[in-house]
Amino acid sequence: MSDVIQLGDITISMAFKAIKNVHLTVHPPDGQVSLVAPLGTRPDVARAYAISRLGWIRQQQAALCAQARETPRQYVERESHYLWGRRYLLRVVESEGKPFVALDHKRITLTVRPGSDAAKRAQVLHEWHKGLLHAVVPGLLAQWQPRLGVQVSGYFLQRMKTQWGSCNTVLGNIRLNTELVKKPKDLLEYVIVHELAHLLEPTHSERFVALLDTHYPTWREARAELNELPLAATETR
Repeated sequence: MSDVIQLGDITISMAFKAIKNVHLTVHPPDGQVSLVAPLGTRPDVARAYAISRLGWIRQQQAALCAQARETPRQYVERESHYLWGRRYLLRVVESEGKPFVALDHKRITLTVRPGSDAAKRAQVLHEWHKGLLHAVVPGLLAQWQPRLGVQVSGYFLQRMKTQWGSCNTVLGNIRLNTELVKKPKDLLEYVIVHELAHLLEPTHSERFVALLDTHYPTWREARAELNELPLAATETR
């Protein structure tokens, strides 16, 4: 069962699940708010709880709004781009033939057909990003699935506006935000562990926190670092 609480300009998605306590979350990067309450909780009680936490919600949203955000990428010569937490300069080469991307110690070289626009260049770079993630994610899954005692049915990569990752506990798969390729690899690892843990506990309950504390003790530091890093420019999301 799910519903929505509207408190002025704040919309809170509300759900009722088999948990013991209420969980109120402000999600990066856009500050969307969710409230999960125990089954049997009256909607007016859940609303009253949300109202009591309104100041905290606004504080969290303000912090997210103040977070650094990348300027829109134009995909031009000597533009800064990030890969695994490191800054590179972009080199653009126009050439007939299939577009491709190459990396050396200080440059990302984007080879595209003459006259290609920013959208096409962005598409080529995004596909390259996905390839880099596909080269890393299976190894991390192989490392962490046996530790947690879970097995995913598959994983998907896509641009995501409000989440770094998600888990479909019914189908047993996870989704990862392709923006993670720009962050240090240990933060990708944290997101993967976080989503795998949801196969054992769907909500952010005390049990879920205990799972992370046991298997990934530095998860709070990783979450804080991830949420402090620059977000993608809204125009490119």
